[in-house]
Amino acid sequence: MPLALLALAIGAFGIGTTEFVIMGLLPEVASEYGVSIPTAGYLVTGYALGVMFGAPLMTVLGTKISRKRMLMLLMGLFIVGNLLSALAPAFSVMLIGRIVTSLAHGAFFGIGSVVAADLVVPDKKAGAIAMMFTGLTVANVVGVPLGTLVGQSVGWRVTFGIVAALGVIGLVGIARLVPDMPKAEGVRLRHELAAFKNVQVLLAMAMTVLGFGGVFAAITYIAPMMTHVAGFADGSVTWLLVLFGLGMVGGNLVGGKFADRALMPMLYIALSALAVVLALFTLTAHDKLLSAITITLIGALGFATVPPLQKRVLDQAHGAPTLASAVNIGAFNLGNALSAWLGGLLIAAGLGYTAPNWVGAALAAGALVLAIVSAALERRAGGSSTVVTGPAPTEQPAAAHH
Repeated sequence: MPLALLALAIGAFGIGTTEFVIMGLLPEVASEYGVSIPTAGYLVTGYALGVMFGAPLMTVLGTKISRKRMLMLLMGLFIVGNLLSALAPAFSVMLIGRIVTSLAHGAFFGIGSVVAADLVVPDKKAGAIAMMFTGLTVANVVGVPLGTLVGQSVGWRVTFGIVAALGVIGLVGIARLVPDMPKAEGVRLRHELAAFKNVQVLLAMAMTVLGFGGVFAAITYIAPMMTHVAGFADGSVTWLLVLFGLGMVGGNLVGGKFADRALMPMLYIALSALAVVLALFTLTAHDKLLSAITITLIGALGFATVPPLQKRVLDQAHGAPTLASAVNIGAFNLGNALSAWLGGLLIAAGLGYTAPNWVGAALAAGALVLAIVSAALERRAGGSSTVVTGPAPTEQPAAAHH
């Protein structure tokens, strides 16, 4: 694997840390600014919405420059956003800092996926995408717990300062290690937009919304579920999230490896198993050991779908994949927001803290149905429904020479 993938993974590690560490530091932030916990929660919501809208916006703005330069600009934006959060004198400024940071998130992973895939030979593309996403998954095992610990002991501002420093390392790594690949000749914004006319691209994005939404339905309410239902102490939630992160790391690497060999079968297995495990979580949540095992499996099965789904979008938006790739990252966050909202409705209706697991199981099953439909349409189209949305893809092999 090229060293350039390490630079992308470091950037992904910083982004993953800043996205999730805020959840563990909400009480400290709320206390300093004198706001309620629900108000502080806007820092999470604002970030998710920023990713959703920022992914296509920043990608469109970046169509005029090379992908390497755009990745460097996005890392710069990430550094500015985190420094703004670290130094924010008021809650409103902190919220602006979070939104600035989030604008870099979707486009970085979207463009980064395209760059990672172009760095390697065709049969290693999903593995290369998975290698970049390893930074995001490792952030949940190392970055988030350490960031939370630093924030609680030394102060949350220090945490965001450290994350900004990670951004600097990522920026330098991209500048030094990522080759300056030429832009695909003749690809214009209209070609990027044309990818969305391809039903297979839309189906892959819908699978992303439902599949990963299933994961977040359970994980969003993991703290009350584990403390009130399983009987864990409050302090145990951190190591339970570490188990979830370890599952993500393993699932991501396995998903990347097998997606290069048999992409659709990999999706069938991961989504089927995810639906079953989420449904079982309504039962296993009553036992400490079974809860811990189930949480690890949810992380593994959930993230096993990420490299194949991202590669599926790249394959189907062949010729002009950058915007579609970035929008698919936004789709993950749309799934997160949708599932958290649906799970909250069930809890508010008095159905208990395990009720969101049923939402997760239903969403994962929905993603499986879409995967089956997508494959059936592909077979009916004669074995390949790939639509060349831009110019003839003569530039693809050249990119793989780096």
